[in-house]
Amino acid sequence: MNPQSGAHQPGLETLCVHFGEDRAAQHGAAAPPLYQCSTFAYPDCESFIDRDPPTDGRFDYTRTGNPTTAILEAKVAALEKGEACKAFGSGMGAISAAILSCVKSGDHIITVSTVYGPTRRFLTEYLPKFGVETTFVRGTELSHFENAIRPNTRLIHLESPSSHFFELQDLAAVATLAKSKNIATSVDNSNASPFYQNPIPLGIDLVSHTASKYIGGHSDLVGGLVIGSRDRIRAISSLEGELLGAVSDPFNSWLMLRGLRTLGVRMERHFRSAKAIARFLEMDSRVARVHYSGGEHYPQARLAAKQMRGHGCLLSFELRDATRERTFAVVNALKLFLIAVSWGGYESLAIPLYAEDPADGQKKWMIRLSIGLETLEDLKADLYQALNQSHA
Repeated sequence: MNPQSGAHQPGLETLCVHFGEDRAAQHGAAAPPLYQCSTFAYPDCESFIDRDPPTDGRFDYTRTGNPTTAILEAKVAALEKGEACKAFGSGMGAISAAILSCVKSGDHIITVSTVYGPTRRFLTEYLPKFGVETTFVRGTELSHFENAIRPNTRLIHLESPSSHFFELQDLAAVATLAKSKNIATSVDNSNASPFYQNPIPLGIDLVSHTASKYIGGHSDLVGGLVIGSRDRIRAISSLEGELLGAVSDPFNSWLMLRGLRTLGVRMERHFRSAKAIARFLEMDSRVARVHYSGGEHYPQARLAAKQMRGHGCLLSFELRDATRERTFAVVNALKLFLIAVSWGGYESLAIPLYAEDPADGQKKWMIRLSIGLETLEDLKADLYQALNQSHA
């Protein structure tokens, strides 16, 4: 099953279930086996000395490659329409590896102001130690990137939809601009997932995922993935992967494979429920504003329709009485929504945020929701009673 061939192209759900698996070689096992080992033996000295894993089809040491992880990487590369993938032990392991692979001392990066918090810290607190500078832009207009380019700009790092306010960047336009200036591009695609957005066909060089979210789907693993060309991923594997060592453990890879089996049905349910919750909140007089890339009144709806097939589970909203006390009261009154970080699992989550609005630069209290797989009417009822109690 080759998604790059000119024959019939299998659907995403089919890729999740079947791609990259040789069941005949695994005694007919429907689920791939777990190779929970650190090292692999060779039959003789000649094959050991001449080894070149993984290009020769062999495995040497799990830090450089593992059969279970290889199946995961093949599936995710196919889902993202890329040539190759490298699995990491966390989302930040993947994101930092992708960024580091594109820059050296003295280089300059451009990214969006609403980028994921730990990514911002990596760019502002860690990379400056090595002389790498970063400029933050809103990113909703191509000119934001054009105006920030310097002679030493080597990477434009995107996140679309971005954190908290879920603003989009025009991935194809930014990729075209970057290529004209010999600048690499990377995008954190965790929010949309490969099920709803594929940046590589739009011209993006590297795609990263926090696989702890949708790909894992069960809030029981921490993992990351980077997808790109064979040359880029081979370089990342041998440098950032092998030398920094933040690669995926075989059992973690096996859990990610388990999560991929149901990615399609979960994403459809997340989207359907999140869209209904966004509309429900928009109709409540106590809510001032809802931020959701799949909402009916989303300001970038045209761009969303151009580069996305659907939307995920994350949304945020602001109360009309957007004080810290009122915001906390609503979150504390929720019964089904757990107060916890992360998102994309089966359970619904809610956290208070004090975030800077990219539209006006003002910091404001808001509530971020991750809409899980519970019965939709139960989630609506929980939000309704929380809004009622907090205003009693």
